[in-house]
Amino acid sequence: MRIDLHTHSTASDGTDTPAELVRNAAAAGLDVVALTDHDTVRGHAEAIAALPDGLTLVTGAELSCRIDGVSLHLLAYLFDPDEPELARERELVRDDRVPRARTMVGRLQALGVPIEWERVARIAGDGSVGRPHIATALVELGVVETVSDAFTPEWLANGGRAYAEKHELDPFDAIRLVKAAGGVTVFAHPLAVKRGEVVPESSIAKLAAAGLDGIEVDHMDHDEPTRARLRGLARELGLLTTGSSDYHGTRKTVALGECTTDPEIYGEITRRATGAFPVPGAGGPRPV
Repeated sequence: MRIDLHTHSTASDGTDTPAELVRNAAAAGLDVVALTDHDTVRGHAEAIAALPDGLTLVTGAELSCRIDGVSLHLLAYLFDPDEPELARERELVRDDRVPRARTMVGRLQALGVPIEWERVARIAGDGSVGRPHIATALVELGVVETVSDAFTPEWLANGGRAYAEKHELDPFDAIRLVKAAGGVTVFAHPLAVKRGEVVPESSIAKLAAAGLDGIEVDHMDHDEPTRARLRGLARELGLLTTGSSDYHGTRKTVALGECTTDPEIYGEITRRATGAFPVPGAGGPRPV
């Protein structure tokens, strides 16, 4: 089985619609794909309706959190999307995205970048506006060559010149809320140092003690020594280890299935979940 547990659609900051994403996942030879848009589940219904035969969808979301001043992302899988407390927190995070993005546009303008809010809004479309949309605008304007080049201290990285904070969950609260909704939690790309400051291992240990289920080890932003270090940490803390593409369509160079999760780990995630269940595809023929 080929299992990719971290992807994004146009419901947040990817470039594939949810329907396109599941069709592309099947075409890439995946057996299981998780749709984990930022702080939203809006893409799930469309993805389920278009799910090809032979592909299983894991519903989820990537929750924006912060601990001791450091941002982190928590992948939440197979939770009840209608659980009211978790739904309310996701809405608070989403509602803060537009004013935050407008603030960053203003800071870029103050730095002499000829960027307009209308351009960013066009790029975001119906998705939850975020830094990747602003980064895409910087690429269009020729300020940087790639989206990744915008995520530096010079521009949009955490603490960068144009960075602005947003409402984020306390990760201990997030773990509690996801568990109460029957879901499973995995710390996304925990040592992606190129993105900015990362959470210390001591904090990961505290999150594990609070009920964190796993850490994302195999990820494009982790080199081999980092992956080995994380596997050792996972063994020490009794955490599951996952691998994922963090696919964003054409917004990033990573391909669907570039990193994958072991089937036994996937099985354990599904065993632990009680809020929702993986959805087997029956929406059409699998691409050949």
